[in-house]
Amino acid sequence: MKSWKQISLLSLCVVILLASTPGKPAWRMKADYVEACSCHLFCPCYFNKHAEHPHCEINMAVKVREGYSGNTNLAGAKYWLTGDLGDEWGTNKKGDWVVVSFDPSTNKEQRDALAPMILKTYGLEWGELKVQEAPIKVDRAEDIVTATLGGGQLATMKLKREEGADGKGVVLKNVKYFGAQNNDGFEMYRSLEHSANVQGHKFSYSDRNAFLISIDTHEGEAAGGMSSK
Repeated sequence: MKSWKQISLLSLCVVILLASTPGKPAWRMKADYVEACSCHLFCPCYFNKHAEHPHCEINMAVKVREGYSGNTNLAGAKYWLTGDLGDEWGTNKKGDWVVVSFDPSTNKEQRDALAPMILKTYGLEWGELKVQEAPIKVDRAEDIVTATLGGGQLATMKLKREEGADGKGVVLKNVKYFGAQNNDGFEMYRSLEHSANVQGHKFSYSDRNAFLISIDTHEGEAAGGMSSK
């Protein structure tokens, strides 16, 4: 199996430090998400401070539709988040682990700019954080969406759209997405397959929660956590 290149976290830490100092450059991004987790549909994390289980294992394939950080154009950048929110994300703002995978087409300037933006959007202190590089691919054919990381060797998602009463799909609106200031609503899907095998972590699920969503996140006060209860 091909050995995937792991990126040094030094530049990540430097960028986060700079982002916390006065005079930091303004940033903003609008991004499209394909997401699945280990909870059954619909993920209770968005209405409570705990997942369905003592864990919420996630895959998120993300493509930036438009965005910037200073003079860096983020449009077209792609990254994938694999991780476990754990049992303290809603009470102590702590997540168990996360692996951030950047597509090879996402250049160093974009990666350095995206690192603090990703962390700020989720607002969690991760017990383990690793960064790597691997190809990301997302395909959509009628009601089916498939996404692979590393050609499917590292992670995969196969999702089917929920038809709804009128057969035109189900969209959940007026619900916060982590710390993003705005979103276009959760387009509901069901994960037929949702698995990962990255950096010593492995999971596999079927018939679980999934959705497509477009978010708007930017510098300034975030919208807060998923549930304010």
